[in-house]
Amino acid sequence: MFALIYLQLHPEGYKTLFFIAFLPGVIAVVCSLLLKDKKVIAISAKQKVSFFSFLGYWKQSPSLYRKLVAGLLIFTLFNSSDIFLLLQAKQAGLNDTNIITIYIFYNLVYAIFAFPLGILADKLGLKKIFITGLFVFATVYAGMAYARLPIHFYTLFFLYGLYAAATEGISKAWISNISAKENTATAIGTYSAFQSICTMLASSLAGIIWFAYGSKTTFLLSAVMAFAVVVYITFFVKEKVPPRERLHNKS
Repeated sequence: MFALIYLQLHPEGYKTLFFIAFLPGVIAVVCSLLLKDKKVIAISAKQKVSFFSFLGYWKQSPSLYRKLVAGLLIFTLFNSSDIFLLLQAKQAGLNDTNIITIYIFYNLVYAIFAFPLGILADKLGLKKIFITGLFVFATVYAGMAYARLPIHFYTLFFLYGLYAAATEGISKAWISNISAKENTATAIGTYSAFQSICTMLASSLAGIIWFAYGSKTTFLLSAVMAFAVVVYITFFVKEKVPPRERLHNKS
């Protein structure tokens, strides 16, 4: 919001704006240095953990976990950076102020709906809300391929905020539910490691497709793949760990 007010008073004053945004980050780092950790008494020798130890967990993780994460990673490969959405708005003729406003609007929608959608997921089931979120994502990206007017982008970014609220926290909650209690952090960490790699590849892939075939193909391909993941999770991924597998994890 401050950025919008500043740009209204100082159009194209981006250099100063970035410098102002840099200062809170520096203050946060300085404040963190003032914090003190609690003294922990070492009871036993620490076990060394290799950088690629998450690959070991993947092999011994529950089959339901691997099925879910595989679907999530395929989706991540075609879920490029939000900058491509903003670039599409820029190419449609929206000025910088409108683009910043739209992105603030998206974050506001996400913040407002994350909590109620989380409650709804507890009542209706994580899988239903998550699948709905992916379907909304597919709708947004398909719409981005044809969006031209400001009202189109505001509508699509509103839906994009709903997608984020329905998936980001819920995906990790789902992983927690299907993992053994003692392995919850490892399961989420393993997923996050693979997700980071796929996220990096996703933007590179989107950039290549955008350059070779245009923005329309980029967004439509992402929409199709998101819908394919919806179908995959709907029919091949259960929400809860089967009783036999749960017993196997505890043993």
